[in-house]
Amino acid sequence: MRLSIIPEAQRKWWTLAAVSFGLFMIMLDNTVVNVALPSIQRDLGADLSSLEWIVTGYALTFAALMLIGGKLADAYGRRLIFVIGIVIFTAASLACGLAGSEDMLIAARIVQGAGAALMNPATLSIIAATFPPRERGTAIGIWAGVSALALAIGPLVGGLLTEHVGWEWIFFVNIPVGILGIAASFLLIKESKDETHQRLDIPGLATSALGLFSLTYALIEANSYGWGSTRIVGAFAIAAIALAAFVVLERRQRAPMLDLTLFRNSTYTGANLVILLVALAMFGVFFFVSLYMQNILGYSAVQAGAAFLPMTILIILLAPIAGKASDRIGSRWLMTAGMTLLSIQLLYFSQLGPDAGFWNLLPGMLIGGAGMSLTMTPSAAAATRAVPVEKAGVGSAVLNAFRQVGGSVGIALMGAIVAAQAGGQRTVEAFMDGFQVSLIVAAVIAFAGAAVAAVLVRPHALEEHHAEAAVPEIAA
Repeated sequence: MRLSIIPEAQRKWWTLAAVSFGLFMIMLDNTVVNVALPSIQRDLGADLSSLEWIVTGYALTFAALMLIGGKLADAYGRRLIFVIGIVIFTAASLACGLAGSEDMLIAARIVQGAGAALMNPATLSIIAATFPPRERGTAIGIWAGVSALALAIGPLVGGLLTEHVGWEWIFFVNIPVGILGIAASFLLIKESKDETHQRLDIPGLATSALGLFSLTYALIEANSYGWGSTRIVGAFAIAAIALAAFVVLERRQRAPMLDLTLFRNSTYTGANLVILLVALAMFGVFFFVSLYMQNILGYSAVQAGAAFLPMTILIILLAPIAGKASDRIGSRWLMTAGMTLLSIQLLYFSQLGPDAGFWNLLPGMLIGGAGMSLTMTPSAAAATRAVPVEKAGVGSAVLNAFRQVGGSVGIALMGAIVAAQAGGQRTVEAFMDGFQVSLIVAAVIAFAGAAVAAVLVRPHALEEHHAEAAVPEIAA
């Protein structure tokens, strides 16, 4: 089926289907890796720091290159960059499956992150360029529902493949999905780009990437080398200098990689901060909950995947509804309620012990599913409504970069807390002490996100006014 023969009224929905197909591959990869971590640890002899890098190496590259991915999509064509991203991601998946050591796997995961950084901002910018503001919440709700479907299927598929074939196949499964995604993109997505684009901001890319890498490296390796060691203090110093230089450069550049004027809109600022905080709170939790279920509760990979199903199925069901609701009533109170529910979920999990069963996990999973649905979709809808369409690529890239930065730092932060509390001991009690403290810290972070949403995100009437005011500017 070619785009030219699809009726105009249906074209945007077929475009959404094609974009969601590529997104499905990214999210599937996230979930299968978490479930397979104990098997990877045994086969490759990886320590906790290496396991964190297998996850955060991907997330960090994803975050560091997200802005350039959004810029490239706006400048050279959103479909073109989306397809290039799929090609890189698929090739890197093959390399991950063939990796014979933890270093090779981490390197391949870093390349995967580069492919995802090209794909992900293009998905939201294609949606923003295809759907009018009044329908974007609905479209993003479907987009988020597809993401959740991948999250739901991933743990089970990953568990089955890990137990019965080998963890390598959690990466090999991306190859046919990637090939189909490339074909669907050329058939169903109409090319679009920003005709006002000038040039790429290489200094901005270099300083942001250096700052983010140094920060995450320091957090992950601090317990290995010591928080006061020259290496770790130096990494924190480099991160501070590089990120400060990034802000200064972006304020002075004629064509900055990150247009800081976007943050003059309080809704856009609030949506990005909420995404940052939810990822900071939740990514590390997912990482350590997977280890908790398998290493402490004795779950198999399949059982651990199945334990997450109630949460992810609830996201599938509620994310589209939350998207429609954000179109009708706005995102502010949906996001506030969602972050509050996540804080409650984290506090609940912090009370679980080493003898918890599935029925003890279930209430927390259900609360978390509702919280994630009410947070993620309305946040994305609020952010895309708050930027002009011609800046949709970089606007959505910033949103996704905040999510990935929060995720990579969150895993490193929670890992640092667990390691510090354990004090080098490898006992169940030591792990549980660190696990519970990290969950309480994450709960405080989530509650801070609820406050940010309530204060910064505009009421719906003001969101709609901003979206309508941007139309003449786009046409000009």
